[in-house]
Amino acid sequence: MLRNLNKVVSLTRKAIEEYDMVDENDRIAVGVSGGKDSLVLLAALAELSHYHPKNFTVFGISLDMGFGGDSLPIQKFAEELGVEYYVKKTNFKEIIFDIRKESNPCSLCAKMRRGALNDMAVEHGSRKVALGHHNDDVLETFFLSLLYEGRVSCFAPVTYLDRTGVTQIRPMIYVPERDIRGVVKHGGVPVAKSMCPADGATKREQMKEIIKRLERETTPGLKKRLFHAVRASKIEGWKL
Repeated sequence: MLRNLNKVVSLTRKAIEEYDMVDENDRIAVGVSGGKDSLVLLAALAELSHYHPKNFTVFGISLDMGFGGDSLPIQKFAEELGVEYYVKKTNFKEIIFDIRKESNPCSLCAKMRRGALNDMAVEHGSRKVALGHHNDDVLETFFLSLLYEGRVSCFAPVTYLDRTGVTQIRPMIYVPERDIRGVVKHGGVPVAKSMCPADGATKREQMKEIIKRLERETTPGLKKRLFHAVRASKIEGWKL
Protein backbone atom coordinates (compact mmCIF):
# COMPACT_ATOMS: atom_id res chain seq x y z
CA MET A 1 0.00 0.00 0.00
CA LEU A 2 1.13 3.58 -0.67
CA ARG A 3 2.40 5.44 2.39
CA ASN A 4 -0.20 7.62 4.14
CA LEU A 5 -3.03 6.01 2.14
CA ASN A 6 -4.75 4.56 5.22
CA LYS A 7 -6.52 7.79 6.20
CA VAL A 8 -7.73 8.36 2.64
CA VAL A 9 -9.06 4.79 2.52
CA SER A 10 -10.82 5.24 5.87
CA LEU A 11 -12.55 8.50 4.86
CA THR A 12 -13.40 7.04 1.45
CA ARG A 13 -15.02 4.04 3.10
CA LYS A 14 -16.99 6.36 5.40
CA ALA A 15 -18.44 8.28 2.43
CA ILE A 16 -19.19 5.09 0.51
CA GLU A 17 -21.12 3.62 3.41
CA GLU A 18 -22.93 6.78 4.55
CA TYR A 19 -24.13 7.60 1.04
CA ASP A 20 -24.61 3.98 -0.08
CA MET A 21 -22.33 4.41 -3.09
CA VAL A 22 -21.45 0.77 -3.69
CA ASP A 23 -23.66 -2.23 -4.40
CA GLU A 24 -22.78 -5.90 -4.24
CA ASN A 25 -20.80 -7.04 -7.32
CA ASP A 26 -20.32 -3.50 -8.66
CA ARG A 27 -17.74 -2.99 -11.38
CA ILE A 28 -16.58 0.58 -10.77
CA ALA A 29 -14.85 2.68 -13.43
CA VAL A 30 -12.55 5.32 -11.96
CA GLY A 31 -12.12 8.37 -14.17
CA VAL A 32 -8.35 8.93 -14.24
CA SER A 33 -7.10 12.29 -15.49
CA GLY A 34 -3.48 11.71 -14.51
CA GLY A 35 -3.74 14.23 -11.67
CA LYS A 36 -3.13 13.42 -8.02
CA ASP A 37 -6.80 13.18 -7.00
CA SER A 38 -7.94 10.55 -9.48
CA LEU A 39 -4.79 8.44 -9.06
CA VAL A 40 -5.09 8.40 -5.27
CA LEU A 41 -8.79 7.55 -5.62
CA LEU A 42 -7.90 4.61 -7.86
CA ALA A 43 -5.40 3.38 -5.26
CA ALA A 44 -7.83 3.86 -2.36
CA LEU A 45 -10.68 2.00 -4.06
CA ALA A 46 -8.35 -0.78 -5.20
CA GLU A 47 -7.20 -1.22 -1.60
CA LEU A 48 -10.72 -1.04 -0.19
CA SER A 49 -11.99 -3.61 -2.67
CA HIS A 50 -9.83 -6.26 -0.98
CA TYR A 51 -11.73 -6.22 2.31
CA HIS A 52 -14.93 -4.19 2.03
CA PRO A 53 -18.05 -6.16 3.10
CA LYS A 54 -19.57 -5.57 -0.34
CA ASN A 55 -17.87 -7.37 -3.19
CA PHE A 56 -16.77 -4.90 -5.89
CA THR A 57 -14.04 -4.49 -8.48
CA VAL A 58 -12.32 -1.38 -9.81
CA PHE A 59 -10.72 -0.36 -13.09
CA GLY A 60 -9.33 2.88 -14.48
CA ILE A 61 -10.41 4.78 -17.59
CA SER A 62 -8.72 7.79 -19.19
CA LEU A 63 -9.28 10.04 -22.18
CA ASP A 64 -6.42 11.10 -24.43
CA MET A 65 -7.46 14.72 -24.95
CA GLY A 66 -4.96 15.36 -27.73
CA PHE A 67 -2.48 17.44 -25.70
CA GLY A 68 0.25 14.82 -25.83
CA GLY A 69 1.62 13.01 -22.80
CA ASP A 70 2.48 9.43 -21.93
CA SER A 71 -0.05 7.08 -20.32
CA LEU A 72 2.52 4.32 -19.74
CA PRO A 73 3.38 5.38 -16.14
CA ILE A 74 -0.32 5.22 -15.24
CA GLN A 75 -0.62 1.84 -16.94
CA LYS A 76 2.25 0.55 -14.79
CA PHE A 77 0.68 2.08 -11.67
CA ALA A 78 -2.61 0.30 -12.42
CA GLU A 79 -0.74 -2.98 -12.89
CA GLU A 80 0.92 -2.51 -9.49
CA LEU A 81 -2.53 -1.98 -7.97
CA GLY A 82 -3.82 -5.08 -9.75
CA VAL A 83 -6.52 -3.27 -11.72
CA GLU A 84 -7.37 -2.94 -15.42
CA TYR A 85 -6.72 0.36 -17.17
CA TYR A 86 -8.03 1.66 -20.50
CA VAL A 87 -7.27 4.78 -22.56
CA LYS A 88 -9.43 6.20 -25.36
CA LYS A 89 -8.22 8.77 -27.90
CA THR A 90 -10.41 11.84 -28.49
CA ASN A 91 -10.26 15.01 -30.60
CA PHE A 92 -11.42 17.24 -27.72
CA LYS A 93 -8.38 19.52 -27.84
CA GLU A 94 -8.98 20.18 -31.54
CA ILE A 95 -12.72 20.84 -31.03
CA ILE A 96 -12.35 23.12 -27.99
CA PHE A 97 -9.22 25.11 -28.79
CA ASP A 98 -8.67 24.89 -32.55
CA ILE A 99 -12.18 24.77 -34.07
CA ARG A 100 -14.35 26.56 -31.51
CA LYS A 101 -11.51 28.63 -30.01
CA GLU A 102 -13.30 28.76 -26.65
CA SER A 103 -12.21 31.69 -24.48
CA ASN A 104 -13.64 29.97 -21.40
CA PRO A 105 -13.10 26.30 -22.25
CA CYS A 106 -13.45 24.61 -18.86
CA SER A 107 -17.23 24.18 -18.77
CA LEU A 108 -17.47 22.70 -22.27
CA CYS A 109 -14.42 20.50 -21.68
CA ALA A 110 -15.83 19.14 -18.41
CA LYS A 111 -19.17 18.36 -20.05
CA MET A 112 -17.52 16.56 -22.97
CA ARG A 113 -15.19 14.61 -20.69
CA ARG A 114 -18.00 13.48 -18.38
CA GLY A 115 -20.07 12.23 -21.30
CA ALA A 116 -17.14 10.40 -22.86
CA LEU A 117 -16.11 8.80 -19.56
CA ASN A 118 -19.66 7.58 -18.96
CA ASP A 119 -19.81 6.06 -22.45
CA MET A 120 -16.39 4.48 -21.96
CA ALA A 121 -17.45 2.94 -18.64
CA VAL A 122 -20.47 1.34 -20.29
CA GLU A 123 -18.28 0.03 -23.12
CA HIS A 124 -16.19 -1.78 -20.51
CA GLY A 125 -19.09 -3.29 -18.61
CA SER A 126 -19.73 -0.70 -15.91
CA ARG A 127 -22.67 1.48 -14.95
CA LYS A 128 -20.87 3.22 -12.09
CA VAL A 129 -18.21 5.91 -12.48
CA ALA A 130 -16.11 7.16 -9.55
CA LEU A 131 -14.82 10.74 -9.77
CA GLY A 132 -11.94 12.21 -7.79
CA HIS A 133 -13.61 15.25 -6.19
CA HIS A 134 -12.35 15.77 -2.64
CA ASN A 135 -13.50 17.82 0.35
CA ASP A 136 -11.90 21.05 -0.85
CA ASP A 137 -13.64 20.65 -4.22
CA VAL A 138 -16.98 20.53 -2.40
CA LEU A 139 -16.29 23.83 -0.65
CA GLU A 140 -14.98 25.55 -3.78
CA THR A 141 -18.00 24.44 -5.83
CA PHE A 142 -20.37 25.64 -3.09
CA PHE A 143 -18.70 29.07 -3.05
CA LEU A 144 -18.51 29.33 -6.84
CA SER A 145 -22.24 28.65 -7.17
CA LEU A 146 -23.06 31.16 -4.45
CA LEU A 147 -20.86 33.99 -5.73
CA TYR A 148 -21.07 33.55 -9.50
CA GLU A 149 -24.52 32.00 -9.99
CA GLY A 150 -26.40 33.44 -7.01
CA ARG A 151 -27.64 30.06 -5.83
CA VAL A 152 -26.90 27.54 -3.09
CA SER A 153 -25.72 24.48 -4.99
CA CYS A 154 -23.05 21.80 -5.22
CA PHE A 155 -22.51 18.48 -6.97
CA ALA A 156 -24.05 15.51 -5.11
CA PRO A 157 -22.15 12.58 -3.58
CA VAL A 158 -24.20 10.24 -5.80
CA THR A 159 -25.78 11.22 -9.13
CA TYR A 160 -27.89 8.93 -11.29
CA LEU A 161 -27.91 9.88 -14.98
CA ASP A 162 -31.11 8.45 -16.44
CA ARG A 163 -30.10 9.17 -20.05
CA THR A 164 -27.22 6.70 -19.85
CA GLY A 165 -28.17 4.62 -16.83
CA VAL A 166 -24.81 5.51 -15.27
CA THR A 167 -24.40 6.41 -11.60
CA GLN A 168 -21.60 8.84 -10.74
CA ILE A 169 -20.11 8.57 -7.25
CA ARG A 170 -17.64 10.83 -5.44
CA PRO A 171 -16.05 8.69 -2.73
CA MET A 172 -13.48 11.28 -1.55
CA ILE A 173 -15.90 14.01 -0.44
CA TYR A 174 -14.63 13.62 3.14
CA VAL A 175 -10.94 13.62 2.17
CA PRO A 176 -9.11 16.97 2.55
CA GLU A 177 -6.79 17.83 -0.32
CA ARG A 178 -3.84 17.96 2.09
CA ASP A 179 -4.28 14.23 2.81
CA ILE A 180 -4.06 13.47 -0.91
CA ARG A 181 -0.91 15.58 -1.15
CA GLY A 182 0.42 13.64 1.84
CA VAL A 183 0.13 10.40 -0.13
CA VAL A 184 1.71 11.85 -3.26
CA LYS A 185 4.72 13.47 -1.58
CA HIS A 186 6.07 10.07 -0.47
CA GLY A 187 6.30 8.92 -4.09
CA GLY A 188 4.85 6.03 -5.99
CA VAL A 189 2.01 8.03 -7.59
CA PRO A 190 2.80 8.93 -11.24
CA VAL A 191 1.16 12.36 -11.31
CA ALA A 192 1.23 13.77 -14.84
CA LYS A 193 1.77 17.46 -15.52
CA SER A 194 -1.34 19.01 -17.04
CA MET A 195 -0.81 20.03 -20.67
CA CYS A 196 -4.05 22.03 -20.85
CA PRO A 197 -3.52 25.71 -21.85
CA ALA A 198 -6.19 26.79 -19.34
CA ASP A 199 -4.64 24.95 -16.38
CA GLY A 200 -4.18 27.11 -13.28
CA ALA A 201 -6.07 30.10 -14.68
CA THR A 202 -9.60 29.23 -13.59
CA LYS A 203 -12.15 30.68 -11.20
CA ARG A 204 -11.83 27.47 -9.19
CA GLU A 205 -8.13 28.10 -8.61
CA GLN A 206 -8.95 31.65 -7.52
CA MET A 207 -11.62 30.36 -5.14
CA LYS A 208 -9.18 27.82 -3.69
CA GLU A 209 -6.78 30.64 -2.81
CA ILE A 210 -9.55 32.81 -1.33
CA ILE A 211 -10.74 30.03 0.99
CA LYS A 212 -7.18 29.19 2.07
CA ARG A 213 -6.44 32.83 2.80
CA LEU A 214 -9.66 33.34 4.76
CA GLU A 215 -9.02 30.27 6.91
CA ARG A 216 -5.39 31.22 7.51
CA GLU A 217 -5.83 34.93 8.21
CA THR A 218 -9.30 35.57 9.60
CA THR A 219 -11.46 32.48 10.04
CA PRO A 220 -9.74 29.41 11.53
CA GLY A 221 -11.89 26.30 11.07
CA LEU A 222 -13.69 27.81 8.08
CA LYS A 223 -13.48 24.66 5.95
CA LYS A 224 -15.10 22.45 8.58
CA ARG A 225 -17.93 24.92 9.11
CA LEU A 226 -18.49 25.34 5.38
CA PHE A 227 -18.70 21.59 4.89
CA HIS A 228 -21.16 21.34 7.77
CA ALA A 229 -23.25 24.04 6.05
CA VAL A 230 -23.31 22.01 2.82
CA ARG A 231 -24.40 18.85 4.63
CA ALA A 232 -27.02 20.70 6.70
CA SER A 233 -28.47 22.52 3.70
CA LYS A 234 -31.24 21.35 1.43
CA ILE A 235 -28.89 20.84 -1.50
CA GLU A 236 -30.11 17.80 -3.40
CA GLY A 237 -28.31 14.58 -2.60
CA TRP A 238 -26.51 15.67 0.56
CA LYS A 239 -29.03 14.82 3.26
CA LEU A 240 -28.15 11.58 5.04
